[in-house]
Amino acid sequence: MKTIPNLLIIENDSMTLDILSIIMEKENYKMTIAHDGNEAITRVQEASFDLIIIAILIPPRSGLEIINYLNKNYPSIPIVALSSLADEEKTVEEAFQLGVSDFIAKPFNPNELLLRIKRLLKK
Repeated sequence: MKTIPNLLIIENDSMTLDILSIIMEKENYKMTIAHDGNEAITRVQEASFDLIIIAILIPPRSGLEIINYLNKNYPSIPIVALSSLADEEKTVEEAFQLGVSDFIAKPFNPNELLLRIKRLLKK
């Protein structure tokens, strides 16, 4: 029996969450939402996840700080970072240095994000 992927979404923007919810529902993925970095750490300590999607700009901690924590404590979970930051090149570089598996700019193409998620879940 095929297991349903369980994804942790760390995002505080309601419109982005709506889009992600539609994508995950269409694919029948389980989705847990954390609205900030502190909630994300609690969620990842409570459950097992197959993939994490994280926004770079999430209060009260930065997404980069949470990525660093996740990569050190849960290195086997692939992480996709989302960002609409103006200084994107530096942010992308830092996110990859901290251990993200992929990075996608907002606004994103839902089909492109889904393809990236599927690719990472196959690994």
